[in-house]
Amino acid sequence: MNKPKYVFVTGGVTSSLGKGIISASLAKLLQARGYTVTIQKFDPYINVDPGTLNPYEHGECYVTDDGAETDLDLGHYERFLNVPTSQANNVTTGRIYQTVIDKERRGDYLGKTVQVVPHITDEIKRRLQLLGETGKYEIIITEIGGTVGDIESLPYIEAVRQMRWELAPNDSVVIHLTLLPYLAAAKELKTKPTQHSVKELLETGVQADILVCRTEHTISPEMKKKLALFCNVKSNAVIESIDVETIYDVPLKMLKEKLDKVVLEKFKLPLRGEPDLKQWESFLARFKNPKQEVTIGLVGKYVELPDAYKSIIESFIHAGAANECKVKLEYVHSEFLDKENAVEKISHFDGILVAPGFGSRGIEGKIEAIRYTRENKIPFFGICLGMQCAVIEFARNVLKLKDAHSTEMNEKTKNPVIDMMPDQKKITEKGGTMRLGAYACEIQKGTKAYSAYGRQRISERHRHRYEFNNKYLSEFKAKGMIASGINPETGLVEIVEITEHPYFVGVQYHPELKSTVENPHPLFVRFVKAAMDYKTKKG
Repeated sequence: MNKPKYVFVTGGVTSSLGKGIISASLAKLLQARGYTVTIQKFDPYINVDPGTLNPYEHGECYVTDDGAETDLDLGHYERFLNVPTSQANNVTTGRIYQTVIDKERRGDYLGKTVQVVPHITDEIKRRLQLLGETGKYEIIITEIGGTVGDIESLPYIEAVRQMRWELAPNDSVVIHLTLLPYLAAAKELKTKPTQHSVKELLETGVQADILVCRTEHTISPEMKKKLALFCNVKSNAVIESIDVETIYDVPLKMLKEKLDKVVLEKFKLPLRGEPDLKQWESFLARFKNPKQEVTIGLVGKYVELPDAYKSIIESFIHAGAANECKVKLEYVHSEFLDKENAVEKISHFDGILVAPGFGSRGIEGKIEAIRYTRENKIPFFGICLGMQCAVIEFARNVLKLKDAHSTEMNEKTKNPVIDMMPDQKKITEKGGTMRLGAYACEIQKGTKAYSAYGRQRISERHRHRYEFNNKYLSEFKAKGMIASGINPETGLVEIVEITEHPYFVGVQYHPELKSTVENPHPLFVRFVKAAMDYKTKKG
């Protein structure tokens, strides 16, 4: 196989323009033309991974099959491409420096002075090319986090400059994602911030080949010509990225703007016919033309920042489209939920999802929400901590173990129905030390989980320390809460459900991390269906 081609995606003018979505959209178009593509994210922060970052700081922490705690952009990559990512797809400055310092301590540099150039940049280049060395991919897209001009991003831009110098002329392309602000008073888009941003990139020795311009208004042909002239790119390489109804519209917009054609032209690669996007278009048609609507309450403690639940939100979009149903999500802050206001805050929902999280804040609100849904037969779905709260609620109110709790919240509880795994008790470091990544699960036939998956053996991704305490298993079963999914190697409980409830399922793993446009997660699909049935019955 020939050496892979490299696309580098940088950002300018402002952060949060959607480099991840543009990268994923380009990858989708190239994949739909028959190319093997992967995307990697290089993040400039010094944390080794996002695993120890507060969700308020960084949104959700995405977990891959091989147990890497990564940036949420990897979720977009997987949802668009329907291909799993891995440890190699997300690299941080922390990991780069850690590797270089470890080498220095071992004496690998033979006493040389260790510097940003060449040692840090060499390590960045090594990581940039790791996926290319597997021989699996024809095109590798690398998203560089941050904004051009940030001190933190400089070593990455320098590594890109060096790599472009080392690669053959047609083996790399730089896409610069930028903003064209609209000045309401002047009633016009302004190109100057983009010109400055491209100039700043050029000062580091990197010339952008393609400009993708985020905008609220259509860019005129004259403005495209002006940008091309001042930014030293071809006119057809100025791509309009106008605001759209949903991120899933972006690949079709980029197709219309010919982004994939421009990239392949620069690589001197054939088009391989028109991209096959039938499944994608079918998903969009169902998503935009729903026949029903349900309202689902998402009970969590990071609800002020929806990005903390990014994969859950996207999973509802996939599951809604599969059911031809619009899922209207309402966020309920568990910290402000109690017995007195539960009816007012959650009685109108067609289904309730209790979200994952860590720590004791807002726990009693989650437990109260679960009590209400259990007693009122409202469809319930609990994920990770949400499942653990369901276990605690059932223990307290059905098994009458009044002080039942998780040892995460109360170390001294006499009834630790949720407890730490024995091998976790010896660990003191926080980063990368949980049960992480894909683990097997055996599902009991005739259960709600089995009817959703349609098979007995599944594999799902985990990110947690605490588990269902198996000492209480028989007590729960006797009262109607069964363990319908068990890890075959360890005997740990993966899924609980209440047999006499129309839909009450809690899972220890994170199903939202495996839902994609082409393969909506079966548990979300079944939960949305249960909410639809409940709404119909309710009238």
